[in-house]
Amino acid sequence: MPQESTIKYSWSYSSLDLFKQCPHKYYRLRVIKDITEPESEHMRYGKEVHLAAEEFIRDGKPIPEKFSFMRELLEPVRRINGKHLCEHRLGLTRALEPCEFFGKDVWWRGIPDFLAIDGDKATLLDYKTGKSAKYADTKQLDLLALAIFKHFPEVQKIKAGLLFVVANEFIKTKYSRSEHEKTWVKWLEETNRLEQALELNVWNPKPNFSCKSWCVVTDCIHNGKGSYR
Repeated sequence: MPQESTIKYSWSYSSLDLFKQCPHKYYRLRVIKDITEPESEHMRYGKEVHLAAEEFIRDGKPIPEKFSFMRELLEPVRRINGKHLCEHRLGLTRALEPCEFFGKDVWWRGIPDFLAIDGDKATLLDYKTGKSAKYADTKQLDLLALAIFKHFPEVQKIKAGLLFVVANEFIKTKYSRSEHEKTWVKWLEETNRLEQALELNVWNPKPNFSCKSWCVVTDCIHNGKGSYR
């Protein structure tokens, strides 16, 4: 269990990933917020796909024709047993207790694209719009599974997967309460680095793959330089 800290902050999988990519970029976008990252066409497309899937699963709303390619993939999702929760907001305190997503003591936040609770079993899905599952990363599912075990104490086992709706691929994984809860340790090690940066107010830039073409921190000394592959 995390030790108490005087530093007040919250994190998510994506924000921690940003910090790991470049502490200085994290500082500019998430701490002082003097830079805003514009919504790209890829981000906008992803939001539209997720909304169409949510409304189809939750409300039975027909999938727009431009996203008809994912109808066959989502039909079986509607038939999954249990109570369906779409874009369900989950929060945890620093003591790893369940809390409201915007609660005053929230420490971690996550939103499963699809969650079904069926007694002591659950199904967890995350929709992906990538053109290939070759580099599929299930770490976000790991975190969401940990939070589901906290929010739903009756759940003992979770079947989970990344559903690549464009590539028509499915990456499966599974979790059990008895084996999975101890994996919080690796996340605490990573958040400790973020906490230390907050305590010391040190945010050094870190050259990475986004420096050459995509970083919005244009006044950084590494911006536009190299590929850092």
